[in-house]
Amino acid sequence: MTTNAELLARYRAVLPSFVSPLYSEPISIDRGEGGYVFDVEGNRYLDFFGGVLTTMVGHSNPQVTAAVQAQAAKVMHTSTLYLSEPMIELAERIASVSGIPDARVFFTTSGSEANDTAILLATSYRKSNQVLAMRNSYHGRSFTAQAITSHSSWSSTSLSGLSVNFVQGGYRLRSPFRDLDDDDFTQACTDDLQQVIDMMTAGDVACLIAEPIQGVGGFATPPPGFFGAISKTLSNHGILFISDEVQTGWGRTGDHFWGYQAHDIVPDMLTFAKGVGNGITLAGVVASAQIMDTIKVHSFSTFGGNPLSAAGGLATLDYVLKNDLQGNARTMGQRLDAALRPVVERMPWIAELRGAGLMQAIEIVEPGSITPDAARAGELLEGCRRRGLLVGKGGLYNNVLRITPMLNVSSGEIDEGVSAIIGAIEASDQ
Repeated sequence: MTTNAELLARYRAVLPSFVSPLYSEPISIDRGEGGYVFDVEGNRYLDFFGGVLTTMVGHSNPQVTAAVQAQAAKVMHTSTLYLSEPMIELAERIASVSGIPDARVFFTTSGSEANDTAILLATSYRKSNQVLAMRNSYHGRSFTAQAITSHSSWSSTSLSGLSVNFVQGGYRLRSPFRDLDDDDFTQACTDDLQQVIDMMTAGDVACLIAEPIQGVGGFATPPPGFFGAISKTLSNHGILFISDEVQTGWGRTGDHFWGYQAHDIVPDMLTFAKGVGNGITLAGVVASAQIMDTIKVHSFSTFGGNPLSAAGGLATLDYVLKNDLQGNARTMGQRLDAALRPVVERMPWIAELRGAGLMQAIEIVEPGSITPDAARAGELLEGCRRRGLLVGKGGLYNNVLRITPMLNVSSGEIDEGVSAIIGAIEASDQ
C-alpha cells in the first residue's frame, strides 16, 4: 500500500518548492464520497474545504459524475472553433442568472485566467492601463492577476504593464476605519477611493476589481451595500466595476446567488470559477455585449468551455438550482455560526468569526490584541485534522481558518464539523 509519507517524498522530489501541502504530516486524497474524503491509508475526513471551495456539491456526486461520464463517452474536446451544444447551453444558463443585461460569456480554465481576461476587456474598452483593486485582495497567479493582488504572501512579482492603485476595502479588522459604524466605515472607504482617483491616477481609470468577500484574504466581509456606495463614485468617472465571484458565486453566501447582490449593484463584469464545475476545470467571465465585443481580433480558448467541463458545469448548476442549495447554504450557515459564535466570543485569542452562509472564517490573534498568531492558527488546523475534519487556512498573516462545507451539507455534518472545531479550540486554550 502506498503511504502518505511515500507520496510526500515523491511530491517534494518533482514539484517546485513554492508548491506545498497543508499539515505537518501531509495527507493524500485518494477518493471522496459526498462530504467525506479518504486518504491512501484509509483514513476518513469530513471535508469542509472542498479543494479550496471547488468541490461544491459533494465528492462523486451521482448526477455530475453521470453527466461527465456520458459526455466523455461521446467527445471530450472540440474548442470554441466548433459549435458545442454543452458549451452554448451552459453559456445561456450562466448569462441568464448573471444579472448582467445583454450578457456574453467567455469560458476559461481557471479563475486567474478569467480575471486576466476581465482586465484585458476593461483596459481595452476604456483605452487605459490604470486599474484599481482592493487592499488584502487576491485575484490569481497569472502575470496580470498578480499585479492586482494586494497580498504580500501571495505576490510573486511586482512587474506589470498595468498602473495599479489599491484602495481601502472590506478587511475591517485591520482598517484605519475599523472603529466606525457600518455607514461611516463605508463612507470613509468611499472617500478614500475618491482621493486615490484624484491624487494617484491620471483620471481615465479602466476599472475597479473586487471580491465581494475576500477569499484568500481570510473571508474579509464588508458591510451590506458597501460596493453599491463605491459604485456611485466609479460611475461618476466612467470606471467599470468587475466582481470577482470565483469564491462567492453559485449561492455560497446563502442570502444571494452572487456576492455582488448584497450591495445593491450590478457589475459591468463578473468572473467565476471553482465550484461551478464541482472539481472539473471550468471558469469564465461575463460582460455585456458592448464590453465583450471591444476585442476586435479573432480569439479563442483551447480548453475553455470544452464539452467535458461544460457537461459537468451544467449538471452542477442544475443540482444547485433544483435542490435550492443557496437556501441550504443560508440555513446551514446560520447553524454553523450559531454553534461556533458562543465559543469563539469567549476566547481572548480569537479576533472574530466572520463571513456569510457557508463561507466562514475564524481569525486567530494574540490574546487581547489584533496581533496575528499564525502558530496557533496552525495548531487549530492540525487539531481539526486529528479530529477528522479538513478546513483551510489563509489571511494576510496566515492566521485565519477558512471553513467552507459543501453547499449540500447536512445538519448532521455541520454538527460533526462544529464538534471538531470546538474540540480543537478548547484543546488549544488549555
